[in-house]
Amino acid sequence: MRLNKLLPLAAAAALIPSLALAQDAPGFDEIGPYIMTTLLFCMAGFLVFFMAAGFAMLEGGLVRSKNVTMQMTKNIALFSIAAIMYWLVGFNTMYPGDFNGYFAIGGQTVLDPVGVAAADAALDYASVGSDFFFQLVFVAATASIVSGALAERIKLWPFLIFVVVLTGFMYPISGSWQWGGGWLSEMGFSDFAGSTVVHSVGGWAALAGAIVLGPRLGKYKDGKVNPMPGSNLALATLGTFILWLGWFGFNGGSQMAMGTVGDVSDVSRIFANTNMAAAAGAVTALILSNVMYKKPDLTMVLNGALAGLVSITAEPLAPTLFGALWIGAVGGVIVVFTVPLLDKFKIDDVVGAIPVHLFAGIWGTIAVIFYNSDASLGTQITGILAYGIFTFVASLVVWFILKAALGIRVSEEDEINGLDTSEMGMEAYPEFSKG
Repeated sequence: MRLNKLLPLAAAAALIPSLALAQDAPGFDEIGPYIMTTLLFCMAGFLVFFMAAGFAMLEGGLVRSKNVTMQMTKNIALFSIAAIMYWLVGFNTMYPGDFNGYFAIGGQTVLDPVGVAAADAALDYASVGSDFFFQLVFVAATASIVSGALAERIKLWPFLIFVVVLTGFMYPISGSWQWGGGWLSEMGFSDFAGSTVVHSVGGWAALAGAIVLGPRLGKYKDGKVNPMPGSNLALATLGTFILWLGWFGFNGGSQMAMGTVGDVSDVSRIFANTNMAAAAGAVTALILSNVMYKKPDLTMVLNGALAGLVSITAEPLAPTLFGALWIGAVGGVIVVFTVPLLDKFKIDDVVGAIPVHLFAGIWGTIAVIFYNSDASLGTQITGILAYGIFTFVASLVVWFILKAALGIRVSEEDEINGLDTSEMGMEAYPEFSKG
């Protein structure tokens, strides 16, 4: 009988320590922003990762059938190399903490401990793993830009060596200038999600490679530009839609926070503006290509949508929907006029990556001044020039070294037969290998 009376007292006493612990544990107001921002990085990272498939499908559709296997191999290899190099040195080079503002080589990325406690987590931001993964998928997108422009005549291994240098060193060093708290950030340069930091960097690297590599055989002959139609425009269209989808993560995740009502509202605003710019770029390219060539050009429309996306990437939050529309529309105009401009200089860009990512990226970075009162034209141009000079010169050096040491271009015979057979030994479309 006495024991029965004591049991409730013992149970109550046992609860006292746990109640005290519960009172000491952080509430959702403290841990909520950390949880939600980590979730944003994970979800946005998934979407940007899927852009790797978009690049692969776009490039696979715009190259000739005899080169499709090569493009698929390059795309899965470059993403994998980027993942390893960004872990090995890239992430902590781009976000080095205290440094001179220009240059710092970091070490390996170390994740949070398994089951990290709230007391040991960076509750003012997000988990290391989510941040690392989100930043990683951006660098892979930069390398994909180079892949498409140099298709159909570059050797596999020299290209992949260039990817090692680009993703492990070049991109992280220049990225630290803006997103790592470096000198451009201190100056007031503004690039919300990477019109310059990501897209123009990929475009400059591609331009340097295209110049060193030279055009495809027969592309420019007797003063004429000879079209070389892609193998599968349905695949290219699918790739464009995948990239469009992934861009919601690209721009939306760059809000870098989802812990307040204002943050979540801003993410949705970014989604709407991103979509509007893409739509405006596509419609503008559709109309302009019809006016210029008497019939609409699907490849121009696809690249018009992508140029609209690149154009809004530097400032997807501040503009109104009308602002996003006209910024994206200018991107569509840029593509339609600069694709033939490159041909006049005999710079062969197979998929239109340089007009889309470099030229539209420059435009998008300048367009920031129209809706961001803290941005100035002089500072924006300074950033554009800094990234352009550094990336173009460094890329030229690497390409010339690779050309001298290994050779970067396949033989004429291999190019005629196709890189699928000469470089890969297998064909994507064996029934139509001579397409």
